[in-house]
Amino acid sequence: MKLNKKDIRFLILYTVLLIFGFIYIKEIFSILRYIIKIFMPFIIGIMIAFVLNVLMEVIENKWFEKLNWNKNTKRAVSLTLSIFIVIGFFIILMLLIIPNLQDTIVIFANNIPDYLSNLKELLLKLNVSNNVINDIMETLSNLGDTAKEYVLNNSGKVIEATFGIASNVLNAFINVFIGIVFAIYFLIDKEKISRQFNNIMKAYLPSKSCNKIIDIAKLSNRVFANFVSGQCLEAIIIGVLCFFGMIILRLPYAGAISVLVGFTALIPVFGAFIGTIVGAFLIFMVNPLQAVIFVIFIIVLQQLEGNLIYPHVVGKSVGLPGIWVLVAVTVGASINGILGMLLSVPLASIIYSILKTDVNLKLKKKNTRE
Repeated sequence: MKLNKKDIRFLILYTVLLIFGFIYIKEIFSILRYIIKIFMPFIIGIMIAFVLNVLMEVIENKWFEKLNWNKNTKRAVSLTLSIFIVIGFFIILMLLIIPNLQDTIVIFANNIPDYLSNLKELLLKLNVSNNVINDIMETLSNLGDTAKEYVLNNSGKVIEATFGIASNVLNAFINVFIGIVFAIYFLIDKEKISRQFNNIMKAYLPSKSCNKIIDIAKLSNRVFANFVSGQCLEAIIIGVLCFFGMIILRLPYAGAISVLVGFTALIPVFGAFIGTIVGAFLIFMVNPLQAVIFVIFIIVLQQLEGNLIYPHVVGKSVGLPGIWVLVAVTVGASINGILGMLLSVPLASIIYSILKTDVNLKLKKKNTRE
């Protein structure tokens, strides 16, 4: 195959850019992280808008379908109700979890002498020498004094760490607040914003490119909406299964822990393990053996959820095969933690759908030519 001058220039440019990317890969990632940090409030806002939009459209187009209200009134009431429903859900979650967590901390504080006594008996049964046992008991008994001494001797570092944590929390709060405001404005005028983007594309891009971008935007919107609804359905399923399993196993705090596990299951595939840590701690304060049983139960349930429920419920809702759901979540987690896990599945589904359509089109053209 002969290459023309245009192909040669493109190949040279591609090679130069590839070499440049490999040489300055750290700098490129630093720039990307900086750009993401700047636009993080708006990224959060778009995510909030997509989630609220799913609920808002149900309220606006189904609940209020037969009401003779004008469009602006329907939109405002639907958006307000959506926000209150989400806030109400978080309040109910906190009311279920926090009282149990407070009771558990009180139980833990009151039972510390019993824990130390049981530990001593266990060490004696394991034939540990008395000197070692006394050293362990003394260390545990003086743990509070050791922590207090460390704080007094390293007050500068503690203050610095405290300011660092406070600064990160404040930045996160500001980003979320700006994101919520941005999401509200976006949802109120989403049709107007869509028309503005369409006009900009029509003004500066060819018609063919505009149509492709519009098709990708529609696909993205549909995939994200299906992902949110599928993820919520999967979280309800895992929460219900956790509740009945804990009832059968006669484990304490079944209602509160099941709600927590279901909520954290909104994080794809690995989310339920986050709820497991808090749940295991709550149960451990009541009965350590039951905490072990709970952890084993959640591991089994998580395997069932990760390999059967999630790929079929969420993977099917976004049109992504189960194996690619697992790959997408794993890669997303390694790139950007929880946020990467949340975005990886719908993004992978969009890429999969676009690639699948393009491959089928090219194969069809190739078969036609042959």
